[in-house]
Amino acid sequence: MATTEEKAQGSQQVDGSDPAIGFAGKVEAKYRELKENAETYPYVWASYVAVYGGFGLWTLYRWRKLRKTEDRVRALQERLRQLVQDEESATAASKSATSVDTASTSAHVSKPPK
Repeated sequence: MATTEEKAQGSQQVDGSDPAIGFAGKVEAKYRELKENAETYPYVWASYVAVYGGFGLWTLYRWRKLRKTEDRVRALQERLRQLVQDEESATAASKSATSVDTASTSAHVSKPPK
């Protein structure tokens, strides 16, 4: 009976609001409690691990797929930006060449007599 009383006193000390225990002691007590529960109900904890682990893996898969899609979109946007820039520079170059040609041909055209 002494061991049962000692366990009861030990659990009261750990669960009590004794300031000497501190944060680390409370964490260790909670860990021991969870460990004992996991040893008592292994199938319940295994199902938790399976379900939440599955959710974690699915989330990781979707996250990586999203990142890959974003990277592909960024690459395509960069290609499109480069094509538009090249097209604009080609258009500007052809306009400037056309304006130079029209100016030079208008200077060589003789004026009709009056």
